[in-house]
Amino acid sequence: MRSFALAAGPVRTMLCLGAHADDIEIGAGATVARLAATHPGMRVVWVVFSAHGPRADEARASARRFLGGEVVAEVRVERFRDGFFPYDGARLKEYFERLKAEVDPDLVFTHRLADRHQDHRTVSELTWNTWRDHVVLEYEIPKVEGDLGQPNLYVPLSDRERSDKVERLWDAFESQRTRRWFRPETFNALMRIRGLECNAESGYAEAFHAHKMAWSIGESTQA
Repeated sequence: MRSFALAAGPVRTMLCLGAHADDIEIGAGATVARLAATHPGMRVVWVVFSAHGPRADEARASARRFLGGEVVAEVRVERFRDGFFPYDGARLKEYFERLKAEVDPDLVFTHRLADRHQDHRTVSELTWNTWRDHVVLEYEIPKVEGDLGQPNLYVPLSDRERSDKVERLWDAFESQRTRRWFRPETFNALMRIRGLECNAESGYAEAFHAHKMAWSIGESTQA
């Protein structure tokens, strides 16, 4: 698939939102790591809404590993109740409003609006409610619900980026290794399918749902 290098300017601030520890990394880890490596000095606000005890420690360590040391990283790990986000909507909405006052991102990564996990879906809905004039990319999480969709934006990966993502995930989230779905094969399989769909040279890619984007071509003639 032919690709466009659409770069209107540097990404100065990036916002990464995940309902749970490991969501951001599973959905967008390789893409976020590349952006962090290619935009030194960028501000990254990384928010995990629900992580407790060892999971919170894992989330912080993983974020640092994926982001590296060239960006200004703010990792925030919160303690909203897992599985109850729709029923804790007022507190979550207030949190998003506070975050909006602190962060004006050039790029936002969040969950899919069509995700069948209630926590994921709530985070996505509040993302769109809060940042209405921003570039928002929705990442995908494979799970037993079988709710993967048809993405419309692909980021081809090198084989090194693919293997780094899987290795970092496996190393960072020891608490998840007993789960049947948390397997290197799972992450490799999804990246392989998305790489096939966009004809990536390496055979691997991450994919996103971009519902609304503006493309500036040359000089605008609008008054």
